[in-house]
Amino acid sequence: MTLRFYDTASAEVRAFAPLIEGQASLYYCGATVQGMPHVGHIRSAIAFDQLTRWLTYRGLRVTVVRNVTDIDDKILAKSEASFQAEFSTGPSDVAAEEWWALAYRFEQEFGNAYDALGVSRPTYEPRATGHIPEMHALIQQLIERGHAYPALDESGDVYFDVRSWPRYGSLTRQNIDDMQAAPDADPRGKKDPRDFALWKGAKAGEPATASWASPWGTGRPGWHLECSAMVTKYLGSEFDIHGGGLDLRFPHHENEMAQSQAAGHGFANFWMHNGMVTYQGEKMSKSIGNTISPAQMLELAPARVVRYYLGQAHYRSILDYRPTSLEEAAAAVERIDGFIAKAVARFGTDFGFVAGHFGTSDSLAAFEEALDDDLNVPRALAALHECVRAGNTALAEGNDREAQLALHTVTTMTGVLGLDAVARPVTGGRESSALNVLVKAQLAARSKARAEKDWAASDAIRDTLAEAGVVVEDSADGATWSLKRS
Repeated sequence: MTLRFYDTASAEVRAFAPLIEGQASLYYCGATVQGMPHVGHIRSAIAFDQLTRWLTYRGLRVTVVRNVTDIDDKILAKSEASFQAEFSTGPSDVAAEEWWALAYRFEQEFGNAYDALGVSRPTYEPRATGHIPEMHALIQQLIERGHAYPALDESGDVYFDVRSWPRYGSLTRQNIDDMQAAPDADPRGKKDPRDFALWKGAKAGEPATASWASPWGTGRPGWHLECSAMVTKYLGSEFDIHGGGLDLRFPHHENEMAQSQAAGHGFANFWMHNGMVTYQGEKMSKSIGNTISPAQMLELAPARVVRYYLGQAHYRSILDYRPTSLEEAAAAVERIDGFIAKAVARFGTDFGFVAGHFGTSDSLAAFEEALDDDLNVPRALAALHECVRAGNTALAEGNDREAQLALHTVTTMTGVLGLDAVARPVTGGRESSALNVLVKAQLAARSKARAEKDWAASDAIRDTLAEAGVVVEDSADGATWSLKRS
């Protein structure tokens, strides 16, 4: 086994060797909970969920941290807008909402979206507001090392001194002099316009609940500081992988890396970034109306299909949405589920012994090789669909050994890709075994009725099964059944 992943910092695919043998540590950026989740958020979560599942499949014990940014300029602005709307003249549908209530409400929406699409819960999911002391300690460490300073205008802000860190810009391969000014605070208190805020002094008009006491004055943390403090608490000063969307490379991840390494931390061994989602080749934008949300996708297709679509491209590539995208994903899922349903109808659900009894599938070897190579999901899906094709051929030819092996292999693959974490066909457990027995009994009664030319009874049984969502297919080898796709 040689795992290889693309590292943004070195701009190359490197062999992955965990810092601690048998374990892997992953931090990926979660949501700033100022609004409903968009498709980019969920694509990122699915990509790193696939990574987690693959590391686990390869025998590593994975610790996953995904943060929640629950204090931010945008959160405060939306809360303030809700109060202004409620108390302005004229009717309003907007209810005044405290910033922390708004953040919690949207945090739940993200959790619902993750759960609906089978994204595994992280080991830890820390909120920024729960880690203020750790942030103070990191700021103090940077000040003592000469990499941070209180604002020159005594505003209560504290800034990271970018010119004090020679490697600043190395993650995105930029020169400091070519960078724009950091827009996160008033530049009057900075030594350099590009210095970014570690701590933001409280401003007039901001709610008192959005400020904490600190050695530099009452205020709240800067966005970049939050992640550095939280990842260090849960994964230590050096860990295996830091992930997030491609749009976070600069300034967020560049600043994270600089402040953490300036504090003396090794920080991330790998930086992995997933690509964006576009709409028919164009960047999604609310202003031009070419957006689609996870909620809208779930209205158009089952969760299993939506997960397949959002997880089918290579994680580093652009995923382009078109009006036919979910139909194409549904057809692919239908082929997988159709084979599983037919195989289970023939063999039942007790097929776990097959791999050890008959050996392993060539398709599984191709699947494993693909995911070892920078998590190449498109190649892995090609191996999955080849196994489905071979399994269907084996069923048609009556080759039970190969069909059972294909069934075991396909369900292994779908499990690794997280497709079994959302609504799926009946493939295991006591409930499915009972359903298989009941349906087969109905099919036996139907076969008897057909043999006796009692067509009314035969049709009645078929109609009853259809009403229950059971699709019956007749062939020369007898009737088989599957569950109708929702």
